[in-house]
Amino acid sequence: MAIVVQKYGGSSVADAEKIKNVARRAIAAQEKGKQVVVVVSAMGKTTDNLIKLAQQVTDEPDEREMDFLLSTGEIVSCSLLAMALKAMGHQAISLSGAQAGIKTDAVHSRARILGIEPRRITKELDRSKIVIVAGFQGVTDKMDITTLGRGGSDTTAVALAIALGAEICEIYTDVDGVYTADPRLVPEARWLKEIGYEEMLEMASLGSKVMHSRAVELGELYKMPILVASSFSNNPGTLIHGGASMEAGNKVRGIAHDLNVAKVTIVGVPDKPGIASKIFDSLAKASISVDTIVQNASINKVTDLTFTVAKTDLNKAMRVIEPVVKAVKASECVSDTKLAKVSIVGAGMQSASGYAARMFKALSEEGINIELITTSEIKITCIIDESKVTDAIRALHKAFELEKGV
Repeated sequence: MAIVVQKYGGSSVADAEKIKNVARRAIAAQEKGKQVVVVVSAMGKTTDNLIKLAQQVTDEPDEREMDFLLSTGEIVSCSLLAMALKAMGHQAISLSGAQAGIKTDAVHSRARILGIEPRRITKELDRSKIVIVAGFQGVTDKMDITTLGRGGSDTTAVALAIALGAEICEIYTDVDGVYTADPRLVPEARWLKEIGYEEMLEMASLGSKVMHSRAVELGELYKMPILVASSFSNNPGTLIHGGASMEAGNKVRGIAHDLNVAKVTIVGVPDKPGIASKIFDSLAKASISVDTIVQNASINKVTDLTFTVAKTDLNKAMRVIEPVVKAVKASECVSDTKLAKVSIVGAGMQSASGYAARMFKALSEEGINIELITTSEIKITCIIDESKVTDAIRALHKAFELEKGV
């Protein structure tokens, strides 16, 4: 019997009625002859509220205890959904990440899945139960609870689908699928019937809230098709897969943006071998991801080095960097948090020219200054003032005529 893994985000399980709605959707899938595994996030703003509570106790919560605390949000959703299913006359069981066999490394708050032993899940499926798994969490070899970072329930779902040999992983959220831009900011944004893994990975990593980038990366690696759809409608959603796109008429497929951006500039860095290595090695050891990196041309063997990190990682990054700045005898380290990323994404751009010029012209005509630029084969990203994000997205969407489709 084919297995389907469904994942429901926080907005889809925000209250009792929404949980009952999820239960009915899971039952409908089972009645179509599928074995059903459901992965759930914490209800609504539960995770945010738990973080705020921890910060009221201490300015710097212990990372292990923070993971233990945050893991409870998904446990609540899990158990309530199992109760709803049983009340509707269907067999169900809720499992924590540890009970589901999800093994992770020991990097708290952003753990990575090392492997999944799904025997408990398959045993319960063979008993005709709908299995509900707490997303976002796992367990180390020392039995410490870990969390996978924001959006980690997507990663849980895709990883489980792969481990179970599911036919598809369905991600249910509060939007109808993937759009050419955030439809809340661009009313003309167009729904995409399908999108390739590579393009979706760029969209996700650049701030698209529809899917978590690590989940897309896993899907691409194991060729697991992923459907992104709304839990509040029966619209078909967007299929993320590795096949040739049927909508390749426009080389740019979408506009992504991210407000979780901070810029760090190390001023007066001695321009000699090994300095950059010391700086970025210290950040890597602290599990801080670095994005855009720009080094100015050296003048009198001194340069400035600028890079971006997530705004939520800035305080930690500054603590890590400051002793290194002193050790390499740089002048100072400064930061800026009033920034955002805006990007154009499209696999077709690698075989065509003129997209950077078109992007820069559209931003210039809106009076938007570009602070940093980074590119790959299928994306161009500009760092701009966060107050200009909406104007930038709308201008780019219009400039590349994304509302017209193929």
